[in-house]
Amino acid sequence: MISLLSFVAVLSILVIVHEFGHFIIAKRMGVRVEKFSVGFGPEIFGVTRNGTRYLVSLVPLGGYVKLSGETEADGLKGEKTEYLSRSVGERARIIFAGPLLNYILAFLIFSFVFMVGNPSYTAKVGKLMPGYPAETAGLMIGDKILKINNQDVKYWDDVTKIVHSNKSEEMRLAIERAGANSEIIIKPRSEDIKTIFGSKKNVSLIGIMPSEEIVYVKYGAIEAFYMGFKKIIDLTYITYRALWASLTGAIPFKESITGPIGIFYITGQAAKMGIVYLLQLMAVLSASLAIFNILPVPVLDGGHLLFLAIEKIRKKPVSMKVQEGITQAGLGLLILLMVFVFYNDFTRFGIFEKISGLWKGKP
Repeated sequence: MISLLSFVAVLSILVIVHEFGHFIIAKRMGVRVEKFSVGFGPEIFGVTRNGTRYLVSLVPLGGYVKLSGETEADGLKGEKTEYLSRSVGERARIIFAGPLLNYILAFLIFSFVFMVGNPSYTAKVGKLMPGYPAETAGLMIGDKILKINNQDVKYWDDVTKIVHSNKSEEMRLAIERAGANSEIIIKPRSEDIKTIFGSKKNVSLIGIMPSEEIVYVKYGAIEAFYMGFKKIIDLTYITYRALWASLTGAIPFKESITGPIGIFYITGQAAKMGIVYLLQLMAVLSASLAIFNILPVPVLDGGHLLFLAIEKIRKKPVSMKVQEGITQAGLGLLILLMVFVFYNDFTRFGIFEKISGLWKGKP
């Protein structure tokens, strides 16, 4: 129940924010908004205000805004209240406003989390990998690392960065054990590891993993806003690079994408861990919604922007027949992708086994 409620709440907020971006810019320009729907399919309930129908629909996986004069089939009258009667730049602003608001929401949430306390692993050792230098040198589970080669460390990220980038034959670790400070010399091992992008990277390793001990690190407002902005930039770069790596075969495509089932499970786990983790997940999902929506793929916002860019260059719009054909092809590919994603999620999270167990009457 926690997973379901968290999933619906998070998804609804992200959809409302995205569609509100289209909605508010269209309204400010004077384009009439006929419908603002949370969800797809048949209407459950709704209300009409100032010519706009605000409604909640049956299928809670998305939403949409219906603008007046979106297509020639709407019977265009050439009025300023119609979407297609506006300039290319104005229509582009309406389209781009959706992803932009998702980016802004992600930025604000990340910044807020950095201000109230960003969860970070401490520099306490939680596990030693058998046969690696740390175990051989006498490092023990529960040791708290204070310094590495005279560089102060506070959090596990500090430990990882210093160890991986080490170029010397020996590393001096100042540690705290049972309330007493001491020093251990470790000779690191150099290994090639596989990055999240499928490429190999040579790093220095000593064979340690963090404990479950977490501290909440708070930052001042200015620094928090800077880190929130940097988080957005990093997330965008990582996502697009990982997407390219999956398209080129550097990493398996099924490992680089998660669908509604996966988000459902992850959201539930984040909710159980606490509100800060749920907020972080919401920020990541909001940024991801913006990142994927601006891809130049038909049926997505990026596809509409691509058509507008072509119209700007050609000085005339792409014919509706061509647009509809390309959009239908894009929709078909998107449906195939969704089928693959659902199958991948069912396999990854053991849904098939659970269904089979219920069918056979297993507890």
